[in-house]
Amino acid sequence: MSHELKNDSGPARNLLQSGIIFAAISLLTTLVHYVFQIIVSRQLGGETGEYGLVLTTLTFVGFLGLPLAIAAQAVTHYIARFHFSGDDVRLHGLLAGCRRFLFHVTIAGSVIAIILVKPLGDFFHIPRPSLTLIALACVLGGLWSSYVTALCQGLAWFKRLAFIGLLAAILRVLFGWLTTKTWPVAECAVLATAVMLLANLFLLFWKNDFPRRTDTAISPWDREFVQFLAVSTACILGLNCFSQGDLLVANKFFAKGDLDAYGSAGLLARALPTAVGPLLAVLFTHRSGRHHGDALHEQLKLLGLYAFGLFSGAIGLLVLKTFALQLLHRNTPEAAGMIGQLSITMVFVGLLQALAMWSLASRWIKLSMLYGGLGIAYWITLLCVGKSPTDLLRVMPVAAGVAFGVLFLFWLVAMRTHKIGPPTQC
Repeated sequence: MSHELKNDSGPARNLLQSGIIFAAISLLTTLVHYVFQIIVSRQLGGETGEYGLVLTTLTFVGFLGLPLAIAAQAVTHYIARFHFSGDDVRLHGLLAGCRRFLFHVTIAGSVIAIILVKPLGDFFHIPRPSLTLIALACVLGGLWSSYVTALCQGLAWFKRLAFIGLLAAILRVLFGWLTTKTWPVAECAVLATAVMLLANLFLLFWKNDFPRRTDTAISPWDREFVQFLAVSTACILGLNCFSQGDLLVANKFFAKGDLDAYGSAGLLARALPTAVGPLLAVLFTHRSGRHHGDALHEQLKLLGLYAFGLFSGAIGLLVLKTFALQLLHRNTPEAAGMIGQLSITMVFVGLLQALAMWSLASRWIKLSMLYGGLGIAYWITLLCVGKSPTDLLRVMPVAAGVAFGVLFLFWLVAMRTHKIGPPTQC
């Protein structure tokens, strides 16, 4: 095992330190991504609707990449679980089996994406075949890059993942700036997202640090893994419904001008859970392997730090919303008026995500399934009610707040229920 793996996966007392370091580097990465948004927003212009198409197409890309996101979450959990147990023989065998599983899921996900990209693009009003084709390229590239990233996160290689993420963001900025300067269309901005995935090739520099291949591959396909995979499906689907579903609703119903203003305001509000999200990646990996004692105390501290960052970011955004919109070249009364309701919604969404990741890592099956169901119900509510910006913004914070209240109540019950003994189900 590599030196970093040993450091990153050390005792529970190192969890808070690892989370803060990883979050700090990832925050810098997030800022670089927002530099990309600023550049693209300015160069695509404010009246063409092209910038709104960029945001919607990237959301569409995220939904097409769901199959591997689901599988990767399950694999990350089980790799972390055996990695923390110290059973190297079982870990190596499981890694070999998971590599095969992820490879097959990546192939299957690629085929599904190719089949569904056109009908789903039509349903969500992606207007040009060229955008649909580039979206497919982003999906396929994202599937293959996630194949390795899932293994790295399970082994707690957070520093390496943070470095690659920062490099990817820089590639995205450079490519997006050069191409949209010459061709100010949505296709160039979306293509920059595909190009940035090339940064994952840098993992080849550390290929010798991956656990050695073994002839005795342990198949992950036991009853417990299948159950956890089903729960991960519900959880990841719910996460995407809460965090991105409103953009697809907006693209389906809003006019170009409204979509552009909504997309700009939503981009800033979505930065709240995105900026502190790396803390959840660390929390999920460590809670997958350790549940009690000092580990539990450190995990609760990390959860508190996440909530503090979420609320602080929301206050900062409300104070600086005019400045932030000016950077995006989208400082319109319509966009500014949307920031407040979107910020409240995204605070609830971020808190929901934290409870969901805690529950999934703890293998609290019923609670994780509840989160998935709440996410689907949330998205259906937006789809039925949000036919205009006013209607959508009125229902979003209420629906997200109700969902959080329900999940938080059941989470508190689960915490009391599993206070003693290893958590298995809720």
